[in-house]
Amino acid sequence: MSEVYAVRRGLLRDRCAAVGSAAALVSRPANVHYLAGGAPPGAVLLLGPDEDVLLCPRPPTGDLAEGRTDERLRVDRLSVTGGDPVVAAADLAASHGAESLAVEEHDLTVARHRAMGAVAPKLRLADLGVTVEQLRIVKDEEEIGCLRIAAEITDQALGELLESILVGRTERHLALELERRLVDHGADGPAFATSVATGPNSGRGRHRPSDRRVEEGDFLSVRLGANYRGYRCEIGRTFVIGTAPADWQIELYDLVFAAQRAGREALVPGAAYRDVDRAARQLLDSAGHSEGLTPRTGHGVGLEIDEDPQLAPDAMGKLDACVPVTVEPGVHLPGRGGVRIDDTLVVRPEADGGPELLTITTKELLAL
Repeated sequence: MSEVYAVRRGLLRDRCAAVGSAAALVSRPANVHYLAGGAPPGAVLLLGPDEDVLLCPRPPTGDLAEGRTDERLRVDRLSVTGGDPVVAAADLAASHGAESLAVEEHDLTVARHRAMGAVAPKLRLADLGVTVEQLRIVKDEEEIGCLRIAAEITDQALGELLESILVGRTERHLALELERRLVDHGADGPAFATSVATGPNSGRGRHRPSDRRVEEGDFLSVRLGANYRGYRCEIGRTFVIGTAPADWQIELYDLVFAAQRAGREALVPGAAYRDVDRAARQLLDSAGHSEGLTPRTGHGVGLEIDEDPQLAPDAMGKLDACVPVTVEPGVHLPGRGGVRIDDTLVVRPEADGGPELLTITTKELLAL
């Protein structure tokens, strides 16, 4: 993998040179991980014309959750306890004769930016923008392999929960059990805070599990994902508890299922982000649910659970092959509940079989 990280850093170096900066400072943790192979807490990566240096408040632990740092990198531990690696990097760049330094302004606080200027007043600070985030959109097969394993772990955890008794248990308890099962099956931890929503809470995109207990006839909406070696996936399913679904539940579920299928089928290289969103959204709009829709149909996943591209009505850009995304339409009916169906897929050309579905737990409307 060392060669992979070196190539990634080379691409970033080339882009910096094209805008007149011979050095770059990467501070956003996911971006550090992407370029260095690991991201010890607080570490930053300085890319210089001659040498790349990972500056850490403490030595890397080797923990899998941090990743394994590229052995080609020089790793410097700050000599001052409590020192700021960002400031140390600016000082180091200036001492090596750099005239300018491209930084991730969207990740730096004003205070840190000022501190860099104070320690290296002659160093011109330029904005690196979201250059690294853009490099991260298209994944290589090793990254996709990590996402595939994360999805397998997630499917296992969810499948085991569905085989247990659910009536009478609280949303909070079920969420904690799912997260424990993720770790039991090999995850470094959950990819995000697990959501379990029952009855009138179901279908909400960002519901926080409460002490509400599962009741017979409820919709049960679950959204979870595993973090495996830094890569994160997502799945969302909706079920009915304890009895045959009511007619309104079947109708709503079938509608969201059709919208999710339309979104998945639109995932082809060259498709506009907004067109994928439209494929799913128009079915729900035409059924009169425009007020209860989520603001977007999906988003990219990888080292972060929510990264570009955004599959939304006003999103600009087109899909490339080997881009992992979620497709997750949902409808929430206030006071009654709702349905959310969420998968992680990888965009593939039709010649390779079309979009690769990573999360394979059944989407049948089960009565548990």
